[in-house]
Amino acid sequence: MNRRGITLMELLVSVSLLSLLSVGILFAFRIGLNAMQKTNNRLMSNRRVLGVERILEQQIAGFVPTKADCVTPNSPPQQVPFFQGEVQTMRFVSTYSLQEATRGYPRILEFQVIPGEEGRGVRLIVNEHLYSGPLSTGRFCVGVPVRIGADSFVLADKLAECRFAFREEQELPQQPVWRVKWTKDFTPSAVRIDMIPLEPDPAKLHVSSIVAPFRVDRYPMMIYVDWQ
Repeated sequence: MNRRGITLMELLVSVSLLSLLSVGILFAFRIGLNAMQKTNNRLMSNRRVLGVERILEQQIAGFVPTKADCVTPNSPPQQVPFFQGEVQTMRFVSTYSLQEATRGYPRILEFQVIPGEEGRGVRLIVNEHLYSGPLSTGRFCVGVPVRIGADSFVLADKLAECRFAFREEQELPQQPVWRVKWTKDFTPSAVRIDMIPLEPDPAKLHVSSIVAPFRVDRYPMMIYVDWQ
């Protein structure tokens, strides 16, 4: 009587072909997942860059002209306009904060450029302190270093360079002048933040130079807005 079935060799060939097909499917699935992960990482990186630029522009747009009661040894407090602008440091009061956006109280913002991790490049950080009047800003007069701590927020990282410059308007027909240190008793018309990435990648969006105007351009000692 004839018996129909498969031989051991045919079974081995079938199992081998099925194994090869399964391995190919797994490799294709893995490659697809890796490509999707890279795309998501790139999108998240681009969103962070756009978010940093938006935050900086809104913080500067929320600038408030204020005074500071600066205290020096053996002398009474002296009221001066509160704005510090240097090549790697910037301080002012703003109605926009990372904690509460535009819904909370004004904050004293301290921007500082510090070394990056393992000494590679630099990073831009910001500190936020509650503003409650000239005495609160008096603690941060010119000459007081910016303290870096657990509350410091990193705005931009992995930068080869980060610098501030401040625009002083000139009488026509002269062109505006950009200064790396602000010593005037009035507000600059704009701030430029130059940020150069440490490792440029053409496939990614990187932070670059930002020019943001100050909405208020007046003498704080003559026109004073007190948020108390």
